[in-house]
Amino acid sequence: MSNAVSGLPVGRGLLYLIVAGVAWGTAGAAASLAYRVSDMGPVALSFWRCAAGLVLLLAARPLRPRVRPAVRGPFRRRAPRAVVTGLGLAVFQTAYFAAVQSTGLAVATVVTLGAGPVLIALGARLGLGEHLGRGGFASVVGALAGLAVLVLGGGGTTVRLPGVLLALLSAAGYSVMTLLTRWWGRDGGADAASTSVGAFAVTSLCLLPLALAEGLVPHTAEPVRLLWLLAYVAAVPTALAYGLYFAGAAVVRSATVSVIMLLEPVSAAALAVLLLGEHLTAATLAGTLLMLGSVGGLAVAETRAAREAREARPRPTPA
Repeated sequence: MSNAVSGLPVGRGLLYLIVAGVAWGTAGAAASLAYRVSDMGPVALSFWRCAAGLVLLLAARPLRPRVRPAVRGPFRRRAPRAVVTGLGLAVFQTAYFAAVQSTGLAVATVVTLGAGPVLIALGARLGLGEHLGRGGFASVVGALAGLAVLVLGGGGTTVRLPGVLLALLSAAGYSVMTLLTRWWGRDGGADAASTSVGAFAVTSLCLLPLALAEGLVPHTAEPVRLLWLLAYVAAVPTALAYGLYFAGAAVVRSATVSVIMLLEPVSAAALAVLLLGEHLTAATLAGTLLMLGSVGGLAVAETRAAREAREARPRPTPA
């Protein structure tokens, strides 16, 4: 249950995923502020997010401690993995933004983040042999119910079929990315830093033509403020969060990963109340508590399973 490359324990992997989920939730607030001070579009913002995140990761590489991994695949094996992960990330982000534009933020969020755990649980069961169990299944259902209450509790939503299909496409991209990271992590073929760098490079190349068509360089009357916002989005919910996500997703069961990452809308809702002046409604509170309870239950179950697996391993007999 540990990463063969980094020796990352499951408990630390869970912590990494929690921090990543909370950090992802701050990206929406930062993006909203960026839209207010400029005419930047969502695809251009996504491109700059990945491109600047790539630069930050490359700049931070010399600062990392030089630890020789136990297993490191050849470049001909790592390159296709980076391409597939990057394509999954590009589909995940771009289809989600398109779904928001088509059917609105609430419906796009519920369909994308709600379908993700379902697709991942099915894929993990069929392709990885991972079993959720009754408790895990109940936690997933509780988390999805909390997501629906949190996002749709205010009412006033409009459902459009093209937007729903785009949201499902986004969920599929996210699911592929999560399942493959877990699969590669099992045989020691996942390295969080290399995965992040490769994924951001491929995603940036995929998004560049779309961003050029939308308008790559935004117009703004507050360039300093916009640069600070873009720097934050690139550093915290991108370079930091995805590095932690890829590290944690390699050692934690895929379905657990998908539920923990539902902390993103919880974090976004908390920021909306604390910083953007939105009111704390009963639906926001109920959905948040239900999702936090589900995430906590799955985290405890994951830690217990890892401990039991570790204790069940045969111990070497002294010669």
